[in-house]
Amino acid sequence: MMRSAPQSAMDANPAQLPARDEHIAPAPRISIQAFCESVETAAAVQSAGEDRRLAKAHLKIQMGGMTAATEAYRSAPTPNVIILEFESRPEVVLAGLDSLAEVCDPGTRVVVIGRHNDVTLYRELVRRGVSDYLIAPVNTLDIVRSVCGLYSAPDAKPVGRILAVVGAKGGVGASTVAHNVAWSIARDLALDSVVTDLDLAFGTAGLDYNQDPPQGIADAVFSPDRIDTNFVDRLLSKCSDNLSLLAAPATLDRVYDFGADAFDAIFDSLRATVPCIVLDVPHQWTGWAKRTLLAADDILIVAAPDLANLRNAKNLVDYLKASRVNDHRPFYALNQVGVPKRPEIKPADFAKALDDDPAAIIPFEPQLFGTAANNGQMIAEVAGSHKVADMFRNLAQLTTGRSEAKKTKSSLFSPLLQKFRKNA
Repeated sequence: MMRSAPQSAMDANPAQLPARDEHIAPAPRISIQAFCESVETAAAVQSAGEDRRLAKAHLKIQMGGMTAATEAYRSAPTPNVIILEFESRPEVVLAGLDSLAEVCDPGTRVVVIGRHNDVTLYRELVRRGVSDYLIAPVNTLDIVRSVCGLYSAPDAKPVGRILAVVGAKGGVGASTVAHNVAWSIARDLALDSVVTDLDLAFGTAGLDYNQDPPQGIADAVFSPDRIDTNFVDRLLSKCSDNLSLLAAPATLDRVYDFGADAFDAIFDSLRATVPCIVLDVPHQWTGWAKRTLLAADDILIVAAPDLANLRNAKNLVDYLKASRVNDHRPFYALNQVGVPKRPEIKPADFAKALDDDPAAIIPFEPQLFGTAANNGQMIAEVAGSHKVADMFRNLAQLTTGRSEAKKTKSSLFSPLLQKFRKNA
C-alpha cells in the first residue's frame, strides 16, 4: 500500500519558521490529495500548496478525513501522496488505515496528521506503512517539510541551493556583484558553485571570468528535450577549482523570447549536482524572470543610491515578501555609493523605506572595478585585502548561511551575522 519506512521522527512541537540555513528541497511533479477534518489544517495545507517548493505539485483538498478518503478511492486511482487528518481515537484511525490499504495503489505515500502524541500509535502507523506523522496543530512549513522530505532520501546528495542576484535598475552593477559573490562562495567557502548568466543577449559573465566557451546556456534552453545532468555538465566552463560558468552567448543572431518555465529543467539539473547555483538575472520583468526569482532559495537585490532604484527596490522587496511568505526576505546591497558631485539617497533612507538595513554598502571605486573588468578578474584577484573584497566575502557568507571554510580573523563577524539572521 504505502512506503514502509518513516521519513521523519514524530515531533510533538511543530517548528515554526525554519532556521535561516535550513534548506528544504523542492518536491518533484507529483499529485497530492488532502482529506482534512478541521478548517485550520485545510488552510495550512492550502498555504503549503502555494509555497514555491510545491510549485510543481498538483494539490487537491477535501474535507471528511479518513471516511472521505476511503470512499474516494473505491473507484479512483490514488495520488502520489495522501494527507490524512484525524481527530478520532487511535484504534479508529488504525482500523481506517486498514480499510484504506485495500483501495490504495502501490507506491502511494501517506502523511497522517493527528492530535495524539503517542509512541505506541506512531509505531503502529509506521508498521502500516505511513510515511510521516505530524502532531496537530500544523503550520504551512510543517506540511512543506513533510511532503518534500518524502522525496529527499537520507543517503541522497543535498539538493543545490539557488541564489538569484538581480538589479533594481539597469546599470547598477548587479552582474559584477553576482560574479564576485559567486567567486567568494567558491574560493572562501570552498563550495562547488555554478554561475548561470541569464542575460543571453548581453551577458558579461564570460568577460568577467575571462572565459570564451563554445557552448553555454543557449545550447540547453534551445534543446529542452536533451536536458539532463550530463548534458548540462558538458556545457559548463571551469573558472577555478570550485567554480564553473554556464555562459550566455552574448550574440544578437536570434531573439531570446522564452516561456515562463523555459529554464526550469536547467535549474533542476544544476540543483541535482551542484551545491550552490548563483543566477545572474537581468533587469527585466518577464514571465521567466519573475518565476526565477520566486523559485530561488535566496535573493539579492542590487541598487544604486537614487530615487528610481529606491522605488524599484521597494517594489521588488514588497512583491517578493508577499509572494514568498515562508522564505527569508530578499537581501539588498547598495552599489556605486559615493560618486563625486552626484546627489545620493542615504543608506539610512533606503533602510527606512525597505524596513531593513542593506547587506552591504559598496563604494564607488572606478579604478578598482575598471581594472578588474578589463582584465577579466575578480576584485579579490586584483586587490585581495581591499575592503570591497571583504564585502563580497561577507555577502557570500550571509547569502549562503555559511562560515568560511578556513577560520580567519573574518570569523569575528559571525556573531554579527547571526544577529542579523535572527532579526531578519
